[in-house]
Formats: sequence, C-alpha cells, structure tokens
Amino acid sequence: MDPQRLDEVARAMVAPGKGILAADESTGTIQKRLASIGVESTAETRRAWRELLIGAPGLGRHVSGIILYDETLRQSAADGRRFVEVLDRAGVLPGVKVDRGAKPLAGHPGETVTEGLDGLRERLAEYAGLGARFTKWRAVLAIGPGQPSRACVSANAHALARYAALSQEAGLVPIVEPEVLMDGAHDLARCEAVTTAVLAAVFEELRGQAVRLEGLVLKPSMVISGTACPQRAGVADVARATVRCLARTVPAAVPGIAFLSGGQGDVEATAHLAEMNRRGPHPWELAFSYGRALQAPALKAWGGQAERVALAREALLHRARMNGLARAGAWTPESEATPAAAR
Repeated sequence: MDPQRLDEVARAMVAPGKGILAADESTGTIQKRLASIGVESTAETRRAWRELLIGAPGLGRHVSGIILYDETLRQSAADGRRFVEVLDRAGVLPGVKVDRGAKPLAGHPGETVTEGLDGLRERLAEYAGLGARFTKWRAVLAIGPGQPSRACVSANAHALARYAALSQEAGLVPIVEPEVLMDGAHDLARCEAVTTAVLAAVFEELRGQAVRLEGLVLKPSMVISGTACPQRAGVADVARATVRCLARTVPAAVPGIAFLSGGQGDVEATAHLAEMNRRGPHPWELAFSYGRALQAPALKAWGGQAERVALAREALLHRARMNGLARAGAWTPESEATPAAAR
C-alpha cells in the first residue's frame, strides 16, 4: 500500500465539480432496467449500454470515476479497446463493486448483512491487475419497528471496515457505502437518528481496522424522509439535517463524501446536493455517486436503439453537468432547461 497514492486517488474521486457514476448494477438489476425499455438483457445489450455511458464524449468534465460491475470491467468497446483503456484516455477512474450482495442476517428477520469477504484479497489483486483504481462495498440498513438492530449495524459496520482495510492493502481506494434505505414511513428525525448511529459505528470500526481515512471515500445516503412519510421534509430541511449528521460523525480527515441517490428523482437528488454545498464550506468535499439519478434519462432516451446513442449521451451529460453545478452550490431549477437533443 502506498498511502500517498491512495490519498491522491481518493482526492481525485471527489475533485471539485465532479462526481462518480455508479454503473455497477448486478446482472439481475440491469435486467430489470433494460426490461423497462423493452430490451432483452444479454451480454451484448449490457455491453452496448455500458459502452454508451463509458464512451460519452466529454464525460470526464464532470465525472471523476465510474463504478463497474465485474462483467463490465472485463469487457471491451466495439473498437476492441478495453473499457478500462477508454476510461483512462478520458481521464475517468475505473472502479469495481466487490461485495457479493446483502444476505439475510441470522437471528434478525427482515435484516441483512453484506457478504463477500471470503476470497476478497485474491479478487482485489485481480481487479488491480485489470486496471481498477478503487472499489465499492454496499451495506443496506432498513428503518422499521426495532430496526436497524444493534446486531445489524455492528455486523455491517465491521464488514465495511474489513473490506476497506483489504482494499487499501491492495492499493485500491475503498468507497464505503452504508445505505439507510428510504423505504418506509419514517420522518426526517428518525432517519437522522439512525444515520448518525450507523455512521458512528462505521467510523469506530474503520479506526479499529486501521483504515486510512485520508484514502477512502464515504458514500452515505442523505438524511431524508421515508418514501411513505405523510409529510416529507423539504430541500432545506434535508440539507440541514444531513450536514448536521455528517458534522457529528465524519472525521475531517476523510477527503470527500459522495452521496448515493437512493431512489430519489434525478432533479431531487441534484437539488439536495446543491443546497448542502451552499451551506459550506465543509471539512470534506460533498460530491455525488449516483446511479439511477444519472442514468435514468439516458436509458429512456436510448430505448435500445443504436441511432439514439447520441441523444442518450446528451441526456447523461446534461445530468452530469447539473450535478457539477450542484457541487459548487450553483445549481438552480432554472439550470434544468433541457437541451434540445435530450427532449
């Protein structure tokens, strides 16, 4: 492990004006996404969709890195160049999801723990050899009656920390992703209390595993009302609660926080990020690591048709530009004037 190199990559991942594109959907998830536009999921259609994203001209202006799935990391563009080469030339860092998914937590019905530590050291060495520069591991915690339990929080925090330590050992920057799900009727205060407890547990475990805080990126969910909450909090309240939660739990040594969108609408996620950055300066960069909130407009514009790739790429780049503005707190609803190519 080269600490200086880890720190440099981590800072580059959250560079001002940029964020991370999450394109690491599992085969099952991407099948659902493609089905929504009437496209069958095959190795070729998945490759074509990922090439659409990876090869978008000028992507590196507002995207610092892309999280890939194992399959995608090994694939090549139509011209024969490996996707990693395409990204390197565009100045975009390639990363890879390394967890094996959330599995039922024994003794705690309805709760999960993310698995994938067995054999991870060897897989990380392979991924580094394939050109990955960073990794991602997602923990999933639901809010409900008696949930998340202490056991669920502890098990997931420990797994995240062990993963992060192994990634840094392999010379790869870990994205540490503890997602508190939006599903449910909980209000903003309940989400803040749970998110605060989860992040406190995660950083306690990271310190216990001797993880270098300067060489990681945190990918948390925002503090936000549940989707079924009768009175959902507005943008200003979400920003205020999220920044307060982070200030209480995230050490200043962490270079950046790249939020997940977690089911928010694409404009909604941008608005929340912009409001948080307007409340700066903060001790860490506040960036984005969006999947659906960046991809959804492009997926709809593409529709599986080769002649619509340019339209889809413009839709993707528009959302990247909007979130680039949000990084500086400069986004407003008026910024969303839809480019003609994406209409």
